[in-house]
Amino acid sequence: MEAEILDRRQAADKVATANPAENLVALPEGRDDDPHDGPEDHGDLGIRIGHDGRWYYHGSPIERHEMVCLFASMLCRRDDGSYWLVTDDEMGRIEVDDVPFLAVELFTCGGGREMVVSFRTNIDELVTVDSRHPLRIEDDVLTGEPAPYVMVRDGLSARLTRAVYYELVNLGFEEKVGDEDLYGVWSQGTFFSLGRVRDPD
Repeated sequence: MEAEILDRRQAADKVATANPAENLVALPEGRDDDPHDGPEDHGDLGIRIGHDGRWYYHGSPIERHEMVCLFASMLCRRDDGSYWLVTDDEMGRIEVDDVPFLAVELFTCGGGREMVVSFRTNIDELVTVDSRHPLRIEDDVLTGEPAPYVMVRDGLSARLTRAVYYELVNLGFEEKVGDEDLYGVWSQGTFFSLGRVRDPD
């Protein structure tokens, strides 16, 4: 599969000035995004997505944005947490240091409980925060600080950049949820907590 993927560089070169979203390879229709039966398994492809969201091939950064978008359109995640690039006929495993995408820009519409929050990712996908694409806060494995994530699609998440996270925090307010005072944001009629206002005694 490595040869097939790298051969796509020529195709990407031809569309370098076009809209990348118009040139993504669609996932095979009807696929359940769990690559087991069908495509030939080529094992480890030597591709890694770093903690900073950059893609690498055998340690060298993949510089072309169109190529990264192309690969991202083939990306799926198995139930065991492993990441794969999958075409109709072939598949191979890649390594992901944290999550595959970054949320690099924030958009809002409305305000308060009527607000709708959306993000643009580093591969130019747009995702609106809702019950199917929730926000979550985890502890960053490198820094121990809170790390915000949003579900993009099919088990694939994006981590909010620091600037985007701070912008989101500025939009939040306090809500009483059960017995807890939480700070967070509303989007599509759902409240998403960014943390407690104060720790319980």
